[in-house]
This record gives sequence, C-alpha cells and structure tokens, in this order.
Amino acid sequence: MEDKTLNTKPHAIFIPYPLQGHLIPSAHLAMKLASQGFTITFINTYAIHHQTSKAAQTKTGAGPDMFAKARESGLDIRYKTVSDGLPVAFDRSLNHDQFMAALLHVFSAHVEEAVAEIVSSGEDVHCLIADTFFVWPSKIAYKFGLLHISFWTEPALVFTLYYHVDLLRLNCHFACQDCREDTIDYIPGVKGIEPKDTMSYLQETETTSVCHQIIFNSFNDTKKADFVICNSVQELEPTTISALQHKIPFYAIGPTFFVDFSQNTLATSLWSESDCNRWLDDQPDRSVLYVSFGSYAHITKHDLTEIANGLAQSKVSFLWVLRPDIVSSDDLNPLPQEFLEEVSDRSIIVPWCSQHNVLTHRAIGGFLTHCGWNSTLESIWCEVPLLCFPLYTDQFTNRKLVVDDWKIGINMTNRKLIFKEDVSRNIDRLMCGKSRDAIRDRIKGVKKILENAVSPSGSSKQNMAQFIKDLKDKIEKKKTQSKKSICNGT
Repeated sequence: MEDKTLNTKPHAIFIPYPLQGHLIPSAHLAMKLASQGFTITFINTYAIHHQTSKAAQTKTGAGPDMFAKARESGLDIRYKTVSDGLPVAFDRSLNHDQFMAALLHVFSAHVEEAVAEIVSSGEDVHCLIADTFFVWPSKIAYKFGLLHISFWTEPALVFTLYYHVDLLRLNCHFACQDCREDTIDYIPGVKGIEPKDTMSYLQETETTSVCHQIIFNSFNDTKKADFVICNSVQELEPTTISALQHKIPFYAIGPTFFVDFSQNTLATSLWSESDCNRWLDDQPDRSVLYVSFGSYAHITKHDLTEIANGLAQSKVSFLWVLRPDIVSSDDLNPLPQEFLEEVSDRSIIVPWCSQHNVLTHRAIGGFLTHCGWNSTLESIWCEVPLLCFPLYTDQFTNRKLVVDDWKIGINMTNRKLIFKEDVSRNIDRLMCGKSRDAIRDRIKGVKKILENAVSPSGSSKQNMAQFIKDLKDKIEKKKTQSKKSICNGT
C-alpha cells in the first residue's frame, strides 16, 4: 500500500533572524529543503534585502533577490520582504539595543501581517520555520494553524544551556547576587562546563537587558515548537543532542552549507566582497593567517591595537578582514598609520571578503577568529586551525568546544585584557610552533566527522530525512483531524 504521506509537498514560510550569521545558514537550509520538494516562502527584512542587493550589484548576474538563480534551476523558493520596525538607513550596528527592541516588540506585527496575506491568498501553507531567537513563532503558527519549526543556528551545547536556564538560576550559577564559580555539572547531556565558558549573557549580573528578555522569552516559545532543527552534527555533540532528544523533537542536520563551496549561488553577503585571490596566489602554502571577527560583534580600541601590534611582532603574513564599524560606526579608521606602514609588505587588509574563497585557498595556514559558529564549521571543513578570540554571546562556548573538547585550536588569552605578547606568541604557536602539526592532524579527524555526517548514509542526511518524514506525518495528521472536525460540525 502506498504511503501517501510521502507525497505531501510541504509549504514552509521561513523567517531568518536579520543578522549575517543567522541569514547564511537559514538561506542554505531553505535551499536544502526546496531541493527535497518543499515550497519555501522566505521572508527577509527590508534592511537585509537592501544590504544584500547592494552588495550583489558588484557581481555579474545578480538577480532581484538571493534566490533568483535557485528559481532558475527549478527550486520553488518565493521571496518576500517586510519591515523590522526601523527605517532601512537606521544604523543597527551602532544602535544595537534599539535594533533588538524593535525585533522584540515590533517585528512580529509585520511578520503576522505577511503570514496572513500568504495564507489568505489561498496558498496551502503547512508550517512556519523561524529562528529560535524570535519570541513569537509559536503564537503566530497557532493563530494560522501552522506547525512551528524552530531553527537553531548554533551548537547544541549553547541551546541546552539556554534551554535549562532555570536550572542554572536554581543552582546559583546565573542571576544570583553571589553566583557560584564552580563547574556546572547538572545540565542533562553536559559532562561539565565552567561558568567562564558559558555564553556571555549567562555570565552577566544584569539580566534585564533587551537581549536577556529575548533569550528568556524565545526559549519559552521554543519549548512549544513541534520540531527543532539544529545546525550541528550528532557525532560532534552526541551526549548533548541525545539528552535534548529525550525532551523535544530535536534533529541535528548540519552543516547546512554547500559542501562544494563553488556551487553556492546565494547572494547572502551584507557587504561587497574584495577579491583577495591575486594576493593569496603569491603567498607560499599555509603561510598566511586569516583574521576576521565576523559580521556584527565589536571590539574595543585597546584590543584592536594590541592585536595589530601582535600581528606586527609575529612577522607572519596575514589577510585581515576589518569591517569599517569593527570598533564603532563613528571610528572608521581605527588602525594606527605606523602599523599599516610596518606590515604593508606582508599583509592585505580588506573591509569584507568571501570567507569560503579565503579558507579554501592553499595559502591559508590558520584563522584568528571570534569563534562564530559558521566560521567554526567552515574552518573545520577547510581544515584550517583556529586561534580563538571570542567577543560575545555563543562565541565563548564555541571556543570551549574548539579548544577543550575537539582540540583543534588555541585559546588566545585567559586574561580579561589582551596584550600584543599574547597575540604574537599564540600566532607563532598556531602557524609555526610544535603544536601546529598536532592541531592539523586533529582537525582532519573532525573534518572527517562532518564529511561522514553529510554522506548519503550519514547522521545529518538521515536526520533530515527523518525530520521531513515526521513533518509530513504531522501535516497529514492535522489534515485528517481538520476533516473530522468539519464532518462533525465542530
């Protein structure tokens, strides 16, 4: 007898968090689901659409939106834009709290209006896929009779710490007047973690900020989700993921990126990308340190200066992605002129670049990174060892995984302030020291875990297939219940 549930073509409305680090894995996941037969309606904010479109104009063949080429290939991905509650020209980087407040209090009204429009158009919509950090998806999904799928773009370890924040509070490891500093060893699926390795928001004593409100409310909302899909790999975090699966329908389907980076046609970059290949082509194999602190986090002027002086002192060649607003939107030239002159013969400094292209280049020997999760996964895939300098949020916990658990990177410093000696010494360890070869050997092993996971019989492929089957089953169950209700006149 034919299993009719397998013939269901799900239509998902997909809403990514409007930040570069969340947009990229969301767009990749949308592509993967569309390639599995989904209809996807992808909703971006006006501000994100404006930035990606402006950046894409520098590329030949850029379409009206990031999925234009995907549609040409036959994938059913529609595209819609809404306001996040702020003017497009508003400086979200400089005014972080106001931006977060708009996402907390205003954005949902615009999303609800867009979802209502799509549903009322007669489209047979089945589910809402939304970033876990939104506080409203379960409410909107319930209102329109949709299944709620929460997409977690970070490691499962970070998810479970937020998920069990009440346990941390109960045990005085969070939000207490005199917080404990001993090992946290009572979170299900987590053998032990030091408070310094938890996310920055769990290390703060002030817990009434807009970001704390978002975290608390979003995880209360996520506990009502029908499914949680996570951009991690079962074998990278086996005990943590297994423990979560006993509580909620949790599927590790990562990494979401295209394993052949050259096949990525998505225009997801928020800035124009500099072409670094010509400079890299002139450098010896594994001789260049790639330096980037991501798309959003800021760094203090002190730390930036010490990192610059450490790079100068190390004598290593480097490619540095230095966003114009890395310190502040009001300080667009933060590097001292004497530094630029000193390193001019062995460096290239650009405002933004294609990280995929850089990490896959033969000249790259290491990555000085903020430990964003996308950067971590991409580095593993490209077998590039990491020098870790986390700045905020999940990056401290990602560093713990990289340095302590997988041993594929070096911690830049354990001090609260960084100095050029720390930077120079650890650059030498990563690029030239005795530990270099050992780290490279280990990262090859971790890369193999990712390769196996995305192979046809791998855990991520199987988990994705199981998620799709479970989703289709639940869609059919809702349809059956709806028909029974109609027949019964209820």
